[in-house]
Amino acid sequence: MSEPHINLRTFPDRTALAETLAAETADALRAAIGTGNAATLAVSGGSTPKRFFRQLSQAELDWESVTVTLVDERWVKDTEDRSNAKLVKENLIQGRAAAAPFVPLVTDAGSPEGGLMEAQKRVADLPSPLTVAILGMGDDGHTASFFPGGDRLKDAIDMTGKLLVVPMRAPAAIEPRITLTLPVLVAATSLALHIEGDGKMAVLEKALAGDDPLEMPIRAVIANAARPLDVFWAP
Repeated sequence: MSEPHINLRTFPDRTALAETLAAETADALRAAIGTGNAATLAVSGGSTPKRFFRQLSQAELDWESVTVTLVDERWVKDTEDRSNAKLVKENLIQGRAAAAPFVPLVTDAGSPEGGLMEAQKRVADLPSPLTVAILGMGDDGHTASFFPGGDRLKDAIDMTGKLLVVPMRAPAAIEPRITLTLPVLVAATSLALHIEGDGKMAVLEKALAGDDPLEMPIRAVIANAARPLDVFWAP
């Protein structure tokens, strides 16, 4: 990429990052609600966002008008520890934010392929575009469930594609997954990447130094974001 399409925002520590990201997310949601629209927040899983979730759950806003969903999900029951839905329910849909409707991506079907139509309908029924989408990034440069070597990676990052969600299977994913597609994510009014630690910064720098999205799928987001991607980073 000749011109890195990011807006890097560095924080002294992870608490400061969480506080700022939560405040700006809440402001974006309030702005959407203030125009008379419903707001939609799509969040990622993993250990990184817990502090952010807990901070955001305390925000004073009309949570009943905010629908929370996931950027992607492992195809597991929401009672399992690796479930992103469980993480969100335990850390974000709490306190003031307990009033927010939550729309999971996993259905009762036995596989993401079997649940694809229902998941697609759930996402289609959300207020669109997404008001805020918060992404994470793995050490292999994956984001959402856009994994290097994923069986549906090309479909997931196809900017001309019509699917809102796709199933994803990849060696690094462990479980089958389902993920929002790139067009849905980059259409968000506010899009951010939340990463922490020197290791993740090194991954980001590697991604910025190349241009093959199949090698490091975060490149697809950076290249196709409507504006420079806000990257929130703390050591």
